[in-house]
Amino acid sequence: MVKQTIFVTLNALVAFAIGFFLWYGVFRTSESPIVHSIYQGGPLVVVLIMILIMCLVFTIERYISLYGVAKGKSSVQVFFKKLITLMQNDDYDGALAACDKQRGTTANVLRAGIDRYRELRGNNEYTAEKKIELTQSAVEEANALEGPLLERNLIALSTIASIATMVGLLGTTIGMIRAFAATGNVEGGVIDAQQLAVGISEALVNTAGGLVSGILGIFFYNFFVNKVDAFNYTTDEATFEVMQILKEKEGI
Repeated sequence: MVKQTIFVTLNALVAFAIGFFLWYGVFRTSESPIVHSIYQGGPLVVVLIMILIMCLVFTIERYISLYGVAKGKSSVQVFFKKLITLMQNDDYDGALAACDKQRGTTANVLRAGIDRYRELRGNNEYTAEKKIELTQSAVEEANALEGPLLERNLIALSTIASIATMVGLLGTTIGMIRAFAATGNVEGGVIDAQQLAVGISEALVNTAGGLVSGILGIFFYNFFVNKVDAFNYTTDEATFEVMQILKEKEGI
């Protein structure tokens, strides 16, 4: 929990620093009219850049965690077929070794159950039903620990999508206020075209920035939620098959 808080805090601080550098150091001094127009979006552009960078960092972190760590080292299907064969042959040490080699969410959950059953298998103090119950409890505990790791930073992505849209809308509103203020300050019947353009530019830049971050946040949030659901389904299916094998061995 502490590491996660530090990660989020550092992400926000670094993203803000990069956003301010781009807004004030790059966009402000750029000779390109299009790039310089981003600077005219006002200080809220710094926040929008910060939000976009945080969204990208969370996305990369989730991709590495889900596809690199949670998935395991090899195909889950190949690992599970091997595991079933080892368990049917009562090779529980081999099954544990296969889980240690595979790693990942499914392997970690299955390992907890197999390890508990191996400890209880030769214990005559427990009935067959009690052994299965304790094994199931070990599986559920391991699953409860793996769940938050899969869902970590998903709430952050969802929050980013909402905040980005609101910040963009705020910048749009401020820009339109400035644009209408320019139309109100009429001297000699001539509208200050420069101030009007600055206000409209600020409104459009913030609108675009908010929409980009919001769209990316929503897309990646839904993408990773579906991936987490797929992981949970695979794990539930695998644990069900393993528990059925153990029940058969206990004659239940």
